Amino acid sequence: MRATATRKIVHIDEERCNGCGACAPSCAEGALQIVNGKAKLISETYCDGLGACLGHCPQDAITVEERAAPEFDEEAVALHLAERGRQETPCACPSAAIAEFETVKPAEDPVFEPSRLAHWPVQLTLVPPGAPFLRGADVVLAAHCVPFAHASFHRDFLGDHSLLIACPKLDDFREHLTKLTDVLRKSAIKSLTVVHMEVPCCSGLTYMAREALKLSGEDIPVHEVTIGVKGGIKSEA
Repeated sequence: MRATATRKIVHIDEERCNGCGACAPSCAEGALQIVNGKAKLISETYCDGLGACLGHCPQDAITVEERAAPEFDEEAVALHLAERGRQETPCACPSAAIAEFETVKPAEDPVFEPSRLAHWPVQLTLVPPGAPFLRGADVVLAAHCVPFAHASFHRDFLGDHSLLIACPKLDDFREHLTKLTDVLRKSAIKSLTVVHMEVPCCSGLTYMAREALKLSGEDIPVHEVTIGVKGGIKSEA
C-alpha cells in the first residue's frame, strides 16, 4: 500500500456536480472522469493537488482540500495515461491538439513598433524576488504562449508594467509557486495581471497566483485575462 501524507487533493461535491465534464480535459493526469453522470476522482494517486481543474467547473463543485491521502504517483499516472492511449499527449487538454487556421496578412508596409519591454530577465525562474524593476510595480504574469498568440501583447499589456512569464503545465509548478510567493513578499508590487491562454491547463497560472497571494499574506488586486488560441481577448475578470 502506498504511503499516505497530509497534502492537497481535489474534492468533488457530488450534490453540486451536474456531470457536464468541463473539468476532465483540464486534468493532464487523467484523474477526473465522468462516472454515472458525476465527476469522479478515479484515483487519489493520480491527483497532484495543483487544481488546474478548479476554474472549469461552472457549478463550483470542485475544491482543493488538505487531508490525509496517498502520495501523488507520477509512475502510476504515466501507466494510466499509456493504458488510455495517451502516452504521446503530454498535456491532456486542447493545448496539445493540432489545429491550423487562416492568419491575417500584415500591411505591405507595416509601421515598426518598438518593444515595450523595460527589463530583463522575464522568466520567473530567473528573476530575483527583490529585482529593482519589481519593487512597487504593476506586474503582468503571462503564460509562455500568450505573446505568440496575441499580436498586440506589448501594446495591450506591457506599457508601464513589469513582466514575468511562466508555464503552469510544463514548468515546475511548486518551484514557481515558491518564487512568486517570495516576489510578493519582497517587492511590494501594486497589482498583478495574470494573462493566460484559453486552454484549460493554462488557467493553472491564475490558481498559482492566488495561492502565492495566500502564502505571502499580501493583499493586492489580481486581474485575469484569457487569450484565445487565435489571438484576441476572450474574457477579463
